[in-house]
Amino acid sequence: MKIPEHLINGLAGLLGSAAARFWMGSLDYKVAFYDRSVDPRDPNFACNKIYIFWHEYLLFPLKMCAHCNSSVLMSNHRDGEIVAGMARHLGFDCVRGSTNRGGARAIRELEQKCRRMNLGITPDGPRGPRRILAPGSVFLASALRLPLVALGFGYDRPWRMKNWDQFAIPRPGSRGRAVSSPEIWIPPRLDRDGIEHYRRKVETLLNRLTAEAEAWAESGTRKVDEQPIRRGPGRRLAARVAGADDVPQSRPQPEPELEKRFELHPAA
Repeated sequence: MKIPEHLINGLAGLLGSAAARFWMGSLDYKVAFYDRSVDPRDPNFACNKIYIFWHEYLLFPLKMCAHCNSSVLMSNHRDGEIVAGMARHLGFDCVRGSTNRGGARAIRELEQKCRRMNLGITPDGPRGPRRILAPGSVFLASALRLPLVALGFGYDRPWRMKNWDQFAIPRPGSRGRAVSSPEIWIPPRLDRDGIEHYRRKVETLLNRLTAEAEAWAESGTRKVDEQPIRRGPGRRLAARVAGADDVPQSRPQPEPELEKRFELHPAA
């Protein structure tokens, strides 16, 4: 008797989440915030946000951001179904969609969820190019009037898969480090030239934070105001990301007509 595909995918998601808990749970995690209030666990956390990180480090937020009232954009293909199952077992909500299938529907669903949840997007996945930020996250931040938060991740000498993004698999017991930007507010009603301008700025910032996290993980040194990744509130860290100070900050209401022709790159 042939086993239905949805049962196979469901079992794979359950086993994958168990493996992720065991494997990722062995790491030594530290995080440094340029502004502690972007942490959903912080008592000063205010409005919902769009968190972005590179696809190759998708395993990291499964530990860092579990049970943080977050919804992650996942693609519609089979691998995306398995990863979505893993994410749900680890405390995430999922929106299914991609550039080729379900993109408009995913935008509408993200618009609804952002009123009560944070959003998570890998802006270079699921097909790449690696570490090139597609305009979808910038467009959403502008249209939904939500701030972006760039998350740079790094492991100590991870294994790398031979695929398009060189997907990182941390060694058991190794160091995992994260560096988070402050809120990045994107102006509303941007045209394509405006979106491209901010796309480049955010891409540069995300690459810089990733390089900082990778160097920190590899060096094994301490960072000022570093913290272990744990549940519960913590004290606010006051600092700014150089180069992000000129990004306008305002909080108008979300714009209508979200079904624009910009690529949305899901998490897997």
